[in-house]
Amino acid sequence: MWFSKTQKEVLEELNVNPAVGLTSKEAETRLERYGPNKLKGKPKKSLVSLFFAQLNDMLIYVLLSAAAITMIIGEFVDAIIILLVVILNALIGVVQEYKAEKAIEALQKMTTPKSLVRRDGEIKEISSEQIVPGDIVIIDAGRFIPADLRLIESVNLQIEESALTGESVPTDKDANALYKDPKTPIGDQSNMAFMSTLATYGRGEGVVVGTAMNTEIGKIAKILDEDTEQMTPLQKRLEELGKTLGFIAIGICILIFAISLFQKRDLFEMFLTAISLAVAAIPEGLAAIVAIVLALGVTKMSKINAIVKKLPAVETLGAVNIICSDKTGTLTQNKMTVVKYYTFNNLKEVSSTETSIVASKDETELIKTLVLCSDATYENGEGTGDPTEIALIGFGNKYNLIKGELNSKNKRVAENPFDSDRKLMSTLNEEGNGYRVHTKGAIDNILKISSHALINGKIVPLTEEVRFAYLKAAEEMSNNALRVLGAAFKDTDKILAPGEMEKDLTVIGIVGMIDPPRFEVKDSIREAKRAGITPVMITGDHQNTAVAIAKELEIAESIEQSITGSEIDEMSDEEFAEKINNYKVFARVSPEHKVKIVKAFKSQGNIVSMTGDGVNDAPSLKNADIGVAMGITGTDVSKGASDMILTDDNFTTIVHAIEEGRNIYNNIKKFVIFLLSCNLGEVLTVFASILFFWPVPLLPTQILWINLITDSLPAIALGIDPGDKDVMKKKPRNPKESFFAQGAGIRAIIGGTLIGLLTLAAFYFGLSEYGYTLGSTHIPEDVLTYARTMSFVVLAGSQLFYSLSIRHSTKSILQIGLLSNMYLIGAIIVGFILQFGVISIPVLAKAFNVHNLSLGDWGLVMVFALIPLIVNEIIKSFMRLKENEE
Repeated sequence: MWFSKTQKEVLEELNVNPAVGLTSKEAETRLERYGPNKLKGKPKKSLVSLFFAQLNDMLIYVLLSAAAITMIIGEFVDAIIILLVVILNALIGVVQEYKAEKAIEALQKMTTPKSLVRRDGEIKEISSEQIVPGDIVIIDAGRFIPADLRLIESVNLQIEESALTGESVPTDKDANALYKDPKTPIGDQSNMAFMSTLATYGRGEGVVVGTAMNTEIGKIAKILDEDTEQMTPLQKRLEELGKTLGFIAIGICILIFAISLFQKRDLFEMFLTAISLAVAAIPEGLAAIVAIVLALGVTKMSKINAIVKKLPAVETLGAVNIICSDKTGTLTQNKMTVVKYYTFNNLKEVSSTETSIVASKDETELIKTLVLCSDATYENGEGTGDPTEIALIGFGNKYNLIKGELNSKNKRVAENPFDSDRKLMSTLNEEGNGYRVHTKGAIDNILKISSHALINGKIVPLTEEVRFAYLKAAEEMSNNALRVLGAAFKDTDKILAPGEMEKDLTVIGIVGMIDPPRFEVKDSIREAKRAGITPVMITGDHQNTAVAIAKELEIAESIEQSITGSEIDEMSDEEFAEKINNYKVFARVSPEHKVKIVKAFKSQGNIVSMTGDGVNDAPSLKNADIGVAMGITGTDVSKGASDMILTDDNFTTIVHAIEEGRNIYNNIKKFVIFLLSCNLGEVLTVFASILFFWPVPLLPTQILWINLITDSLPAIALGIDPGDKDVMKKKPRNPKESFFAQGAGIRAIIGGTLIGLLTLAAFYFGLSEYGYTLGSTHIPEDVLTYARTMSFVVLAGSQLFYSLSIRHSTKSILQIGLLSNMYLIGAIIVGFILQFGVISIPVLAKAFNVHNLSLGDWGLVMVFALIPLIVNEIIKSFMRLKENEE
């Protein structure tokens, strides 16, 4: 713990004289021992390995087995079609994931190219990769810190650490500070400077105590490097479905052979029949359709400013019930802003929208002093310098007290720079025929050096009563988590030395500032809560500040719902996981804490989304079910570790993305139930014919055609069905919920049974037209072909019509709008055209063993095809009646 050791102890342990630094020879020796100051990462996955990773799925194994068997029995066309489906599915996955793992690469880019060090008694500029433990690094404003340092000198040094700690304001550094508590948070270690943070003010020196992977940034890199890939809820459901279908296919084959032996049928013929049943049981197009629908979902979400990097993440969004959000830049504007100011007995709030505000004399003097006593710039919405000073200049702009104009009228002639011990800054500016001292800083320090106060335009003696009023106003602002600054002035007729400026001042007032919430976030949080989603704030900022923002945004109600990183460390993982749901605000946390929080929520069965923009957010983004990075303010590291990027940095977009994710999952569920209903109908048709010793009504080629073409088009159309308007009025679904929950399984069985029975009925009518029955022997081949054609058309037609009824589990097709999904209407029309083409075009008719039908039989098969749709609509009407009664 370098922060708990004195400068002398650190220098002795690292064996270096700060006045001379390391010798070049010693630096070379240490470079060989410790290696270059460069972050390491896992080797990139090749395109080939990415491709084969897509094949590691039970459903794919089943399809590959089916392809192998069909090839063995000489059905090469079927085998090629199945293999094309598998390859298409894998290619879609590779394209989406190729650019996903960029976190370590981005971290490497963040290392500083050049740094100032003292070696051989001289200051040299070297590549940051050559820095070693023991090097003395020179720090000045504007330079990135090249490694983790224990400061040995600091003069008004401030370092911006928001990417690492989440704090909005640069941290004051003090080389002489000492911290004995080993659990001191990174944000409180004022005697340390960390790799890839930025010095914004002052100067300093530090001795390198950690390089490369041994830095705080390196710790984050190690976490990102861990293999934390987990299956999404959709992937788990599909894997379970694949296993189930695989076992069903094997079971059917075994059962067929058992029946065949009992019935003394031809075993080779039954082997072919078993294959056709296995083909019927497996929806060959399912994997490809899921990938296509998710890809279309990705495109749709990009239009609402959400870039999804991994296909399954689209669906996972729909199950999210916890949004863990970083505070700075995500919930807040990442811009310090003056929100209140106080002159004696006059407390006012600053309008967030109003400009050109007229101020009283006391208010004008307060603002004027704060603006003139600042070194930052702020023009056209862009600022440079200390964020606090930028806020003060922005404050002045609202009251037409523009810094440039004030500087030209009141030229600065001397100054006493800010000092962390004094906590004050003073400037001496021309004022009329004389000069005026302008001082800003901690109000208690200002009151100590003031003898008068400005009240109602008059300078009066500073009494205890007036002093108490200022302190009380400051305390109230602090209690609301505002950062408080006081202002004072003094007129003089001569140029004063810095040491003479801060005496006998006239106190004017105070201002309170904060990084305010984003305007639109509050409504989004309310919408999320209505949808059963719990918003949670995780930040490296102070507890009071975090809770104040959380209260304003209605994330938390009291400080009891918050916990700090040091308090988390006192709990075991089990105890923390048990209490995790009691907390809505996590303050003063490190990157390791963020990961621990995400894991604790996940251990309670939650689906967790984590939002963030800093380097410190990257590990938790990677560990969350859905990591969401900010596209504008986000670092490359956070974007690389995330699953989704918000191009507008808007929390509201997350809620919209969740809504889209819910609808996409519902659509996937629709077409899975649709495909399984269709396949159940096929299995029932073939299995019943074998069980009762009837001729088989469908050939393997016909089943494959229906599965890959006729079924797939409506399935894709169902996958892009317009969203349910009421989807965000419901609670998030249980991630363990089956595809068949909420009656979906029963609907699939009813629909499949109807389709199967009607297909058999059509086969029966086709035979009866020529005087044969299902039990007849020696049926002529042309009669069998005609009857199979009728069952083929009924099977395809009933499935096409049935897709209309699948669009909603309870609403009728008229309630949701018959023409509200024109893609589905188009799919049904195209499906019938293709089906008619297969029967009518001689070449295709011969390939599929079908025959053209008479006009009367076309009418009969259309009536049969409509029955499953009509029955399902009747069932839904009874379900609606039951819902209304409840």
